[in-house]
Amino acid sequence: MSSSHTSSSTSPATDGSQPWLHQQGQVIQEFGTVKQFPVALSADARLYSCERLNHVLANSRILHDLYKKYHWLMRGATFYQLHLLLDKHAGEQLELIDSIAERIQTLGGVAVGDPRHVAEITTVPRPPDGVEEVPAMLSRLLEAHELILIDCHDAAARTQKLGDDGTNDLLVSNVVRTNELESWFIAEHLVDTPLVRV
Repeated sequence: MSSSHTSSSTSPATDGSQPWLHQQGQVIQEFGTVKQFPVALSADARLYSCERLNHVLANSRILHDLYKKYHWLMRGATFYQLHLLLDKHAGEQLELIDSIAERIQTLGGVAVGDPRHVAEITTVPRPPDGVEEVPAMLSRLLEAHELILIDCHDAAARTQKLGDDGTNDLLVSNVVRTNELESWFIAEHLVDTPLVRV
């Protein structure tokens, strides 16, 4: 076997099956910027919407992770019901997360993706690393929902004034309504009502 054949068989440039490892490239769009897209909205309106949506996205990602954590850590007599409910809510939050991120990209922005970046942006308080009592876990979920809802109500009103009907619709029809419904389901588990009248 010739030396030229040996070198070419190990070279990524000539072997299409060899992955090019340890690649690095230039950042082609900075976070917090928007590129021009023909969506009939000004750059200022799109930039504002992306900023607000990224804040909702970061909080929603933390809420999703809290749902998964508490799904795993649930305890007590209602374990099975809450275990299933929290996983259902986590799935619904995951759908919202994807919709919010896609809206940001549609507006020409950059959706927050790295979990470390999410942690820098979120306003949802960090819970203890260990296991809290069940009412405390559920209360944390409610507080996270309320933070998202407060933010969404304000963002929806402001984006509507800027003419961004798509973002307004996403926030109101999807994010607000889903978070309200999930809040209701969680809150009803914190009511001390007997199952039967004694």
